Amino acid sequence: MRKYIKTAALVFIGILVVIQFIPTGKKNIQTGVSPQSMENTIAVPKEILAQLKSGCYDCHSNNTVYPWYSNIQPVAWWLNSHIVEGKEHLNFDEFGNLDAEGQGELFEEIEEVLKTKEMPMQSYVWMHPKARYSEKTLVEIYDWLALQQINKKPSNNNEPAHKDD
Repeated sequence: MRKYIKTAALVFIGILVVIQFIPTGKKNIQTGVSPQSMENTIAVPKEILAQLKSGCYDCHSNNTVYPWYSNIQPVAWWLNSHIVEGKEHLNFDEFGNLDAEGQGELFEEIEEVLKTKEMPMQSYVWMHPKARYSEKTLVEIYDWLALQQINKKPSNNNEPAHKDD
């Protein structure tokens, strides 16, 4: 029985060593701030931007700060899949490419995932304590998001006036 456990452990270690040589793909690192980034297309208070960067930007921008363990497989694959999926839902560096209605919808979605505590993910917060938002911070973010949603609502001024017959 001991022989089988020892063999299984050696095979497992061998697999871990071999998968270290399988690349994860391109890292999500961009130098500088994109011209289409949210901070370049709308006014974002410094405090709100700092909070969004600490809790969202690693997965939702083109500028991920990778921790040391991001070079170890299979963790690197797991992190990469989260980053790719996160950018599919929201990319703060591509914010300016959306029209006003799309931006408004994005603000609603951000508010929803924060209120339901879907984001930031618990696994992320566990490793990044600065991403843990206080209630005060959340209220500040919600207030700012609500103001942005009002500013992005489509105007009804273009609708034709109704005439009574």
